[in-house]
Amino acid sequence: MLLRHEPLAPLALVVCLALACRAERQTPDDVAQAGSTSTSAAEQGFDAARWQPPAESDIPDDSLGASIRRGLAIFLHTPDSLPRFAPGHIACGNCHLNAGRNVDAAPLTGSHARFPKYLERAGAVIGLADRVNYCFTRSLAGTRLPVESREMQDILAYIAWLSRDVPVGVRIAGADGLPAMPKLVGDSARGRALFAGKCVSCHGVDGQGRVGIPALWGPRSYSVGASMARQSKAASFIWHNMPLGLGRTLTHQQAYDLAAFVDAQPRPDSPGKEEDWPGGGAPSDAPYATRGHAAYLPPPLLPRKNAAGAVVPRPSSVARSQR
Repeated sequence: MLLRHEPLAPLALVVCLALACRAERQTPDDVAQAGSTSTSAAEQGFDAARWQPPAESDIPDDSLGASIRRGLAIFLHTPDSLPRFAPGHIACGNCHLNAGRNVDAAPLTGSHARFPKYLERAGAVIGLADRVNYCFTRSLAGTRLPVESREMQDILAYIAWLSRDVPVGVRIAGADGLPAMPKLVGDSARGRALFAGKCVSCHGVDGQGRVGIPALWGPRSYSVGASMARQSKAASFIWHNMPLGLGRTLTHQQAYDLAAFVDAQPRPDSPGKEEDWPGGGAPSDAPYATRGHAAYLPPPLLPRKNAAGAVVPRPSSVARSQR
């Protein structure tokens, strides 16, 4: 049976031409508006205030679930799981409390829906794997983990699972990292006395911690390039969460005093740190010098064994490298 194509009626032809012209005249604003409408539709029905991260019992019993569980194990026991890449005495879960769920401790919940994103410190748009590696090289004072490794994919699987049902781009509680604190100035002498009275039972007189408790300074603690090396960030973590289980019992000033004492102690260097904030605008309490910023109360720095592995390269153009 042959199909015969009938010529378009004049009215239908006019309509088709009009639609084609309209498509050709579509502007970037039209596209952006369409994307905005689509995003709004995706977010309909999502209540950020009532959303809760999934429980560990919700991890599926399949290959993906096995990867998620491995990622959780690495997250909680990083030095034991990856001693070559996290040689210190500090794990991911020591900062991201409650397995990354605590909204007052830089939670990972929802983070999978916010990447890729622009990171001012890097001066570039980065993916989530790079962000994980900033934690390995700075907060754990270790070495970047190969992105193609099974362990990196396990960590990403766990983070993605923690963001289950969160629409792309939506900000939920804790999306800004550690909560902002009043701007105060810490006193390290007062902080030393506070540390002796409130912190040594867990972290030890020498600040090196014990099983499950991280080192706060020295070669096995976080580097000078970690967010926790900034007084304001450390004070926020301390006030909201410390002593463990007794958060918010210190005054804001006490939290700053403790932060000043801890952050003044020797800690690993962060190779390449002088390239941070390449466009300027470094935070006033960054403890190292960058473009247009003088180091704020820099601590004594300890050398890194694998300086090259402690740097996360900025994304570079493949197209340009082929010219």
